[in-house]
Amino acid sequence: MLADRIEAKWIDAFCEIFERCAVKSGDTAAILSETQSRALNVHLAELALLRMGARPFHVVMPTPRNRNIVPVRSTGASEAIQKLGPVISALQQAGFVVDCTIEGLMHAVETPEILKAGARILVISNEHPEALERMVPDLALEKRVRAAAKMLRASKRMRVTSKAGTALDVDMVGASTVGVWGWTDKPGTLAHWPGGIVVSFPKSGAINGTLVMAPGDINLTFKRYLTSPVKMTLKDDYVVELEGDGTDAAMMRAYLAAWGDREAYAVSHVGFGMNPAARYEALSMYDQRDTNGTEIRAVSGNFLFSTGANEFAGRYTAGHFDLPMMGTTIELDGVAVVREGVLQDVFG
Repeated sequence: MLADRIEAKWIDAFCEIFERCAVKSGDTAAILSETQSRALNVHLAELALLRMGARPFHVVMPTPRNRNIVPVRSTGASEAIQKLGPVISALQQAGFVVDCTIEGLMHAVETPEILKAGARILVISNEHPEALERMVPDLALEKRVRAAAKMLRASKRMRVTSKAGTALDVDMVGASTVGVWGWTDKPGTLAHWPGGIVVSFPKSGAINGTLVMAPGDINLTFKRYLTSPVKMTLKDDYVVELEGDGTDAAMMRAYLAAWGDREAYAVSHVGFGMNPAARYEALSMYDQRDTNGTEIRAVSGNFLFSTGANEFAGRYTAGHFDLPMMGTTIELDGVAVVREGVLQDVFG
């Protein structure tokens, strides 16, 4: 456990990210949190905004009861707002929203309405600020992520292979692609900090093949490096078979089955990490309550595969796995963007 003490260097880091978000003196900013939010980050956001001369106000929601039969982690779909109109209205009018909810507003049902009003949202991932300070993004990262997103949007097919046995085919036609470099300065947009990833949400029926997770790959929902192989067979987006003799496969099978929801077995998104500052071993350096694993999602050269909700394919579920995999080769229309886990220099 790291000490939850205010540090000037952390206020500095928050100021840096808010400056990238075009926050200026006199601007109104809403800090959205819930009763179980990381209080240290909420406090740092307030102090940084005040130091910059902004006019912050707090919206604090009671953390809602988990109505599911399993613990829920790292969904990116906060339920804290609970569709309350006055809360949505306040966030719409704020202009800039600092999201310190536990799960974040990336996939929350209220987010489109907030963004449509012109607000910009910065999701501060539920990380200890010691991790956030290492991951303040730079302009070079923004340029590369933008180029990668453009390349993905123009692609017709993604092919993912690995020495472990992965052979996955993704139809990219009609997929919705998002690039996140760590900040947002345009009205009606959302970003998360840490950043440095590009992901695509394919249309329905777009993903087929075999995906093999090797020891050392990561299940971020469980915040666990795998110790045994897990093999998934996918047909028209759905995991139809999950094989493996070890604890990792057994836990994944049990968690997926517990939802009693076919959509929990479907693919949410595919993509890769691009942040050279993100460390693969970081998950082992923090207590579980001190990390949300967003840094691991951004590790340069990973293949980021996720099951769960994909609103672009008309699928909704609270069941969710984020599964960064190392050592894969990712090809877009035959061009390798990642080769055996190494990000290639093709985004000039």
